[in-house]
Amino acid sequence: MPHDLPHWSTVYHYFRQWQKEGVWEKAVQALVRRDREREGRPASPSALVMDSQSVKTTEKGGPGETMGRKRSKGESARS
Repeated sequence: MPHDLPHWSTVYHYFRQWQKEGVWEKAVQALVRRDREREGRPASPSALVMDSQSVKTTEKGGPGETMGRKRSKGESARS
C-alpha cells in the first residue's frame, strides 16, 4: 500500500465495516443512477435481461441434467 495511507489493518477494518453495512453497494447504485440520468435515461431500468451466463449454478448442473444435456426417459442418473 502507498505510504501516505494508514496502516493496512486500519484500511482493511474500514473496508470490511463498510462492506458489512452495504456502503459499497449503495455507492455503486448511486453512481449507476447518476450515470443513467446523465445519459437521459430513467434512473432505474424498466426491464431486466438474464441469460445462462448471468445465473450462477454448480458445475454439475441441476437435477435431470448430465454433461449439459437433459436425460432422456429411462436414462438413469449414473449413465
